[in-house]
Formats: sequence, structure tokens, C-alpha cells
Amino acid sequence: MMTRFLRSLALALVAGALSGGDALAATEGTEFAVLEKPIPAASGTLVKVFSYDCPFCYRYDKQVTPVVVPRLPSGVTFRPFHLKTKGKYGPQASELFAVLIVKDQAAGVALTDEKSLFKKAKMAYYAAYHDKKERWDAGPDAFLKTGLDTVGLSRADFDKAKEDAKVKALLAEWEASYEIAKIQGVPGFVVNGKYLLYTKAISSIDGMVATIVELAGK
Repeated sequence: MMTRFLRSLALALVAGALSGGDALAATEGTEFAVLEKPIPAASGTLVKVFSYDCPFCYRYDKQVTPVVVPRLPSGVTFRPFHLKTKGKYGPQASELFAVLIVKDQAAGVALTDEKSLFKKAKMAYYAAYHDKKERWDAGPDAFLKTGLDTVGLSRADFDKAKEDAKVKALLAEWEASYEIAKIQGVPGFVVNGKYLLYTKAISSIDGMVATIVELAGK
């Protein structure tokens, strides 16, 4: 189902079919689920739970996220949450991504911008893992080196930065990712911290955006 959806999205993007008919009202149990444990302090956000070793997350980040995020309604902020429990080096990836997100925020760079350190490292890991079949058999230091080299950050600076209170706070927020991923895997899109989109129900970019807009207003 996921593969069929992604194929249809790719065709729609190629054809430029990003606008169409009126969307039907989203229905709980069909288009979305209400989380039993909402993400704290997540009102006005679209959270994406992802993992560097998830092939569907990679495809979404290439084909879907860059199109959906610019179309988010005013007042809704896109926030990526990395799932540390998936992938051999999930904890290391989470620490590095959190460090880079904090750096991007300090520099005023959007996380979807081509200049984003977070985006550069994320896409480098996706490409290494899924396209080049890299598995970093030499261990976590080798894994981290891929991301650090991509953004030009030294290991010493990374080790210092990961102790920052903002980085630790971000990692603590991401602990919510596991409970969300248990429901339908990743990627997982959550609106306002409590409405989880059912990816199996998404058939188009327009439909996804319409559902996000509707749920954001709840």
C-alpha cells in the first residue's frame, strides 16, 4: 500500500498534478487517529517521526515533505522527531540530528532549506544507507563521521554541543516517537500533537494537505 501511494505521488509530481477537487472532511479512524498520549507542547505543529534507516521516510523526504511543508497553514510549524529505537545507530543519529537542528535554529535556517545542516546530514545518511548500502561496520564513530564530515563539524565540537540544554530538551521530546511509531510504523505525521495521519489513507498531496489544514483547526 505504501509503495503504491509513493508511486502515485511521484507520478503526480512529475505531471504537476498538485491541485484538484475538494477534499472530504477527515474522519477519525479512517484518515487519522487521536493519540492516547498527545505530544506535550505540540499545538500548532506538524510533527514527522522518522528514522534514517526507514526507506519510506527517505522517499517521503524526497517526494512529499518538500511539497507539503510550504503549504502548511499559517501558524503551523514543521518539526522532525527522529526515532532512536530504529536502526543500529539510532541513538547516535538522534544526538547528531538534535545538535544540528539547534544550530539551524540559532542561525535562523529553516529545517527544509537546502542550507540546513540537519537536512544535509539527514539526506547524506539516507543516501549512504539506502542507495550505497553503507552499514558502518566499523562502529558508531564511523557512523557519526559520515554526518559530521557532511556538515563540517568536528567530533570535539559535536561532543561539546550535545551537552547543550536545548539539545537535551529536544532529545527528551523525541522520546514520544516510540509510542507513535508503534501505531503504524514510520513515517508518522502528527498534527497539533494529537492527530496521527493514517498514511494508508493518503492518496494525494492535496488530500494530505487538506487533512492537515482541517486537523490544525481543531
